[in-house]
Parts: sequence; C-alpha cells; structure tokens
Amino acid sequence: MKIAVITDDETTISKHFGRARYYLVLTIENGKVTHRELRPKLGHREFSTQSHTDHADHTGHGLDTASHDKHTQMAQPLLDCSVLICGGMGMGAYESLRRLQIEPLLTEIEDIDDAVQAFLTGTLSNQTDLLH
Repeated sequence: MKIAVITDDETTISKHFGRARYYLVLTIENGKVTHRELRPKLGHREFSTQSHTDHADHTGHGLDTASHDKHTQMAQPLLDCSVLICGGMGMGAYESLRRLQIEPLLTEIEDIDDAVQAFLTGTLSNQTDLLH
C-alpha cells in the first residue's frame, strides 16, 4: 500500500493542499514504512495565470469542472496511492480526490511520522472541520 502526505519540508504536514510543494509518498508493508519518496506537486502557483470560475452555476468554490480538472492534474503523482494525509484543503480538492479513489484524511497533527503512525494504528481521525 502507498499513502502520501503533503509537505514543504519532508518533516511537517502542510496546512494547505493547494499551496504545498511536495508529496511524500510512503510505501507500507506489514504495517511498517519501507520506502519514502518525495514527489513534486503542482499547486496554486502553477495555476495562478489561469482565470477563476465565477461560479454562476452555483457549484461553489472549487467544485466546478475547471477546478476538478486542476485538482486532477495536482493529483497525478498520487494515482498509485490510496490515502492522502494533509493539514487542510478546500472542499473541491477533497471531493476531487475522492472521485479519483484517493481517501483524503485531514489532521491537526503536524509531524509526518506521528500522523503516519496514527494512521497505521487506526487512530488517525479525519478532521473534516479543517476543510475550507
């Protein structure tokens, strides 16, 4: 199994999915991390020149088709992962990941190793109040 964590420094979990620079992808075998790989991640900076949708269709911020397309591009490096642990994200990114069969888990735990250990022991709760 592979899981990913959003990060800027390989140590702490980023508080914002769209702004994070990297995914730290962890391979899990027999309940232990056996491999760590840092992968670059597209984010708001790469999409800053594109226009924003006005949401006249009442889908809400980040839930329109154009936003889903951006989220899908951002998630391309994760398609071999089943879970993404992060410190916060918008509802649109959350729903896009779910549509891609990647379970987003939001947490206030800042240390990557602590959050991964909580995931492995089944004590990492999905704090959806961190959605924005």
